[in-house]
Amino acid sequence: MVGFITENATVLQAIGIFFPFILAAILKTAQGSSTVAITTTAGILAPLMGVLGLTSPVMAALTVMAIGAGAMTVSHANDSYFWVVTNFGEMEPQQGYKTQTMLTLVLGIASMAQIFLLSLIFR
Repeated sequence: MVGFITENATVLQAIGIFFPFILAAILKTAQGSSTVAITTTAGILAPLMGVLGLTSPVMAALTVMAIGAGAMTVSHANDSYFWVVTNFGEMEPQQGYKTQTMLTLVLGIASMAQIFLLSLIFR
């Protein structure tokens, strides 16, 4: 994966601060754990920060925020948080998908929009 990212760095640099978010969101959605999504994304991105143009201290902080936003996106049945919210909310799983999953998607996207705006201001 790191080789692919390095070879396509110019394309990924155009995506900018959205790349950490997208990578973390894909990992979170696929396997369910926010912690695993955060640590895996950070491990993949750490050696690539320079290649992706995310070298300043502000961009490094915004990258961490983007990873966190991606890792909280799309909470569904393979995520223990989904079951905590669904059970404490006395919801059926179908209701959880309609509320928890959709609202975490909205929360992640809204967070990323704010992070993007910050990246434009503090670049």
